[in-house]
Amino acid sequence: MRNGVHLITYVDRLGGGTLETIRDLLDGPLFGAFSGVHLLPFFEPFDGADAGFDPRDHTTVDPRLGDWTGVAAIAAGYDVMADLIVNHVSDESPQFLDFMENGNESAYGGMFLEYSSVFAPGDERSDLIYRPRPGPPFTDKVLSDGSIRRMWTTFTPHQLDLDLTDPAAYDYLTSVLDRFAASGVKCVRLDAVGYAVKKAGTTCFMIPETMELIQRLGREINERSMQALLEVHSHYMDQISASKVAEKVYDFALPPLLLHALFSGDATALKQWLNLSPRNAMTVLDTHDGIGVIDVGPDKTQAGLLSPSQIDEVVEGIHASSGGQSRQATGAAASNLDLYQVNCTYYSALGEDDDRYLLARLAQFVSPGIPQVYYAGLLAAPNDTDLLNRTRVGRDINRPHYSLADIDTQLARPVVRRLLDMCRWRNREPVFDRGTFEQLDSPPHELVIRWTTEDRTLEASLDFETVEFSVSVDGTETISSWDDFAI
Repeated sequence: MRNGVHLITYVDRLGGGTLETIRDLLDGPLFGAFSGVHLLPFFEPFDGADAGFDPRDHTTVDPRLGDWTGVAAIAAGYDVMADLIVNHVSDESPQFLDFMENGNESAYGGMFLEYSSVFAPGDERSDLIYRPRPGPPFTDKVLSDGSIRRMWTTFTPHQLDLDLTDPAAYDYLTSVLDRFAASGVKCVRLDAVGYAVKKAGTTCFMIPETMELIQRLGREINERSMQALLEVHSHYMDQISASKVAEKVYDFALPPLLLHALFSGDATALKQWLNLSPRNAMTVLDTHDGIGVIDVGPDKTQAGLLSPSQIDEVVEGIHASSGGQSRQATGAAASNLDLYQVNCTYYSALGEDDDRYLLARLAQFVSPGIPQVYYAGLLAAPNDTDLLNRTRVGRDINRPHYSLADIDTQLARPVVRRLLDMCRWRNREPVFDRGTFEQLDSPPHELVIRWTTEDRTLEASLDFETVEFSVSVDGTETISSWDDFAI
């Protein structure tokens, strides 16, 4: 993939249309701002129990959005990323419905993970299981013959976990990869893969057997001329370890560390992380999920990048900056929640302060990795409390719907225009693709970065107290205001 800025978007929520609409936006008002796009699940259905992450059919584009030729049309001009939902499928999938009807006689009888497949009588230590959401990861399903099967449902009762030791389950995933490759997809995001392997007596999360699966899927993906991106929220040392075996990983520590720096005026923890962070990372500030905090916190045996009290300060800072809206969307206040995330747009998390928001984006763009910008972040979206109140799904506060007319209105805002200018600048600047990254000594409230190639040097200085910055190239071209990023 090209080391340019990538967009993350739902097909239906940006422009309210189809895959063709997304291509028209990329080629039109967003031209030059993005070299790639992560198309969030566009499978059938895109609007299920978990906003597309519970597909009935992972190999079919929802016809309301288009078809695979629409994906291929975008891939002809942009690096397309798509999700391989490794851990589960919908309870409305034809395979699971067949299992419900025919039980063990079904051709898919071994495809879905049952409680008894992991726990034998006497070793039922399910209390060890790492949980991303409250409640047990099991749901009782009544088959057509009246028998009851206790199934693994890590995320919701409508998402049935796959038993990837079963050939039918694994073949299902490779059939999805075949479809991706045929449509020009460049990168495959391994969604929820950290939960995909279960073993009695363990946390059933990122265990050694999980890493073996990640490597196996990575080989499948590479054989089809695509790249793999590992999606795991965990302790920062887990990300570093994973980066040594995975082709690409997320830098999920960056978003809370930038918030901490902007709230406190102290970039010490941020600078510590940038000396350690994987260089094969995709960087984000916001995604379709909430703002993660587990990625900077301690675990049972290791200190975090932030202390528990500092994490509390970040979380409370988000709640205060958003006027309490994020508190309404997070934790027990909202359904379909994740225990380790705060639901809020990044713009609202910073009090809808244009300068602090753009400084955070600049820090992302000059940090190591390929930057991604979520569509709500692109349009500097405030929290969508109306949508939250209608659905009572916490993450919907950060999943707004924009019509084409709405987009035109948002593109006229100075903060959006300046962010697009910064995206285009980042894509034009060759030093990020070929250069070497280093940090320079600076006081705690400043971050000073240098990128160097044989014939070009870029230095960026960001002040988290004054919210001032400067970027210079070869000591002559200096950028010190947001409008300077414009061509």
